[in-house]
Amino acid sequence: MVERHLRARGIRDPLVIAAMGAVPREAFVAGGMEEFAYEDSALPIEAGQTISQPYIVARMAELAALTPTDKVLEVGAGSGFAAAVFSRIAAQVFAIERHEQLADLARARLAKLGYDNATIICGDGTKGLPDEAPFNAIIVSAGGPRVPEALKEQLAPGGRLVIPVGTGMMQELILVRRNEDDTFDEESFGGVAFVPLIGAQGWADEERSQESPREEAAPSPSASLYRPARRPSGHALSHLMAERAEPFGELDELASMVERFADRRVVMLGEASHGTAEFYDARAAITEKLVRDHGFNIVAVEADWPDAAVYNAAICGLPRPKTPETPFLRFPTWMWRNAQVFRFLERLKTINGERRAPEEMCSFYGLDIYSLATSIAAVLDYLDKVDPEAAAIARERYSCLAPWRAEPAGYGRMAITRGFALCEDPVAQTLRDLLAKRLDYLYRDGEAFFGAEQNARIVAGAEEYYRAIYYGGAMSWNLRDEHMFDTLERVLAHRGPSAKAVVWAHNSHIGNAAFTEMGQVRGEHNIGQLAKQRFGEEAALIGFGTDRGTVAAASDWDGPMEIKKVRPGRSDSYEGISRDSGLPAFFLETGAGQDASVREALAEPFLERAIGVIYRPESERLSHYFEAELSRQFDGWVWFEETEAVTAHALPQHGPDETFPFGV
Repeated sequence: MVERHLRARGIRDPLVIAAMGAVPREAFVAGGMEEFAYEDSALPIEAGQTISQPYIVARMAELAALTPTDKVLEVGAGSGFAAAVFSRIAAQVFAIERHEQLADLARARLAKLGYDNATIICGDGTKGLPDEAPFNAIIVSAGGPRVPEALKEQLAPGGRLVIPVGTGMMQELILVRRNEDDTFDEESFGGVAFVPLIGAQGWADEERSQESPREEAAPSPSASLYRPARRPSGHALSHLMAERAEPFGELDELASMVERFADRRVVMLGEASHGTAEFYDARAAITEKLVRDHGFNIVAVEADWPDAAVYNAAICGLPRPKTPETPFLRFPTWMWRNAQVFRFLERLKTINGERRAPEEMCSFYGLDIYSLATSIAAVLDYLDKVDPEAAAIARERYSCLAPWRAEPAGYGRMAITRGFALCEDPVAQTLRDLLAKRLDYLYRDGEAFFGAEQNARIVAGAEEYYRAIYYGGAMSWNLRDEHMFDTLERVLAHRGPSAKAVVWAHNSHIGNAAFTEMGQVRGEHNIGQLAKQRFGEEAALIGFGTDRGTVAAASDWDGPMEIKKVRPGRSDSYEGISRDSGLPAFFLETGAGQDASVREALAEPFLERAIGVIYRPESERLSHYFEAELSRQFDGWVWFEETEAVTAHALPQHGPDETFPFGV
């Protein structure tokens, strides 16, 4: 959190950095929210209030220029987290909270942590605490219509007061300094969004509710990113979508609409969930047209390479790979073992059957990095056939990963605990040896060598990835997407200069991350962004969205698949805006082919929903929404108002699934 959300965004005060690193935020969030404690998000707490995002707490502390000798007053103690942070810097902290329930909880949390220089008081914070004044610093964690005079009066000469001030949902963060001659200077530090400051010198409850109605108690975590109030309104954008979108009834119509991108080298097709039938069927229809009519000969998907190779053998009439015995047994099985995928593979097999030359066939590739065990087995299977001596050496080198093949994440835990990467050099050397004999191996069987080389790269990449996940931040995400993009580039090069690829992956992977909260706040990039940087307008990025329906997803990682009800999209999201267009299904071009005025309107940041293999409706805002600028994130947007879950294929009960994936 400190590196990714604070240092990376400009927090420099060493006292603030140390304090933010010392206070366990999970001790201050509501039950069930612990896993989100170190995300840079406001989180709901008791009494319908929120705990501020870590960055804003650090930013306010830095502006207040806290020192170890300061006496500090906080107004709006909430969970007690900010008071705890301030207490790790200052000599004494007083924090006022108007909700008795929150005051009691904050008091108990601070006591449990042994923070005895912070005192929680229940009362009207707008009046300050005259009996304890003067204060070297006053920090107000709620937005008021003006700076309360009582707080200014309680500042010591040279004191600093930090407060959000404004009359709408967005406020300005104001720093007030009291001079030695009792005059005051004010300076603005940009737009923020806070819960209202209620009290005698703040808002009255009724006044605030009329001034700025809220749909939900929890504010947008991303609203505190120091940007001015956004507009146009969602209603205006819904009307614009209704005017500019191209409605469709049948998927063939949609495929013809997306055909405008057929001159691109890479077309990336997203999805807003990993378990929605309409997303799979729509991508299948679009891909079939691009393959059949426009020379696309690669389908590259967010799936494991060796498992996808089994599907590729089936559609291309090639010998079935020995490894894996049964493909796609790893969680989430329903993602690639479902009726929608099987129908699509049948269509690709039919198209390939009409083509005589192998180079004309469309191949199916996996881009992902998770197949550590099966990729090791595939490399050894290959070397056993072509170079038994090299196989013996590789087997010895890969043995260092043997204890963790069933649970690769355990390797990452071990590596970070011991402080070194036990297997980094052996797996890298195996890859180097394989590449050193490239010409010899290519001469024997170029296609088989290409598969083995990629599996060796996966082993090396997975070793690094599983170490990176324990360092937190954007590192592991970026490593994974870099691997997927590198794999795509290698596949394109392998298929020759005229190769063209369709990519299937989640919106969060194929939408340009540079224009989302992922890139702007979390420092993440993805294959869509990398494709735009590498191919420019030769890459088209198509996003997908839905308002409601059902989805196949789990409640926890490695949990059973459930059919879950998808909540209607929030009104402040692109899902809500699309729904309010009144069109049940449409395609909207958002890239260079659209009018500049439309693109500019759709570049306003709104929320966007991302449901992965896990869906938690009970914490949907925190778990599944992020901010995005739609027309910069995607070149096109496919909308289905209501959708259904995929039809999952049952796992085989005994032995391999001999006829999989076609069931004939």
